This record gives sequence, C-alpha cells and structure tokens, in this order.
Amino acid sequence: MTEKTTKKRTIEEKKKDENVIYVGRKPPMSYVLAVITQFNENGSNGVVLKARGKAISTAVDTAEIVKNRFMKDIKVKEIIITTESVTNEEGRNSNVSSIEIDLIRE
Repeated sequence: MTEKTTKKRTIEEKKKDENVIYVGRKPPMSYVLAVITQFNENGSNGVVLKARGKAISTAVDTAEIVKNRFMKDIKVKEIIITTESVTNEEGRNSNVSSIEIDLIRE
C-alpha cells in the first residue's frame, strides 16, 4: 500500500465520521438542528443517524421531522437494524438493539 492510499483512506474515514450523528437522551429537535447543520454547512450529501436502545425512537423521530418539516429533498437511503452485545457495570452481557438511518439529499 502506498503512502497516498493510506492518507486518502484516512481522509475519507474522517469525512465519513463527520457525517455520523449519535442520538442519545436529548430531545429530537437538538438532533434535527445537527442534521440540518450537517447538510447545509458542510455541504454533505449524506448523514447517518446512529442510536441504541431507548434512543432508537428519538432517531426515527429526528429523521421524520427533518424530511417532512424542514428539508423536503431528504430521503431515507437505508435503515440498518442490529443487535449489539454490551457488558454492563455488573459484568454481565446484555443485548441492545441499534439502528442506523442513512439520510441522503436528492
């Protein structure tokens, strides 16, 4: 692998990470603002919302609010649902559902 290839992949990976919004406990409008900012200020054509557990409903709400109220040209490209095994504070493994919602501008 050449040095250019390594640098190019690193830059692409950084751009990919910039387009990911991790959804947590904040209200949906906080994430709506983040998505709109990502599309407008960074000139991005795609944003990925990632959430686990109880935050999944907030991620879905965020995607729907963005595409139905604020940016009519946004479409859902792909939705990926998975289960992740997480170790809790007590050392036990538990399964947690997760979702990735890939939004694109048409």
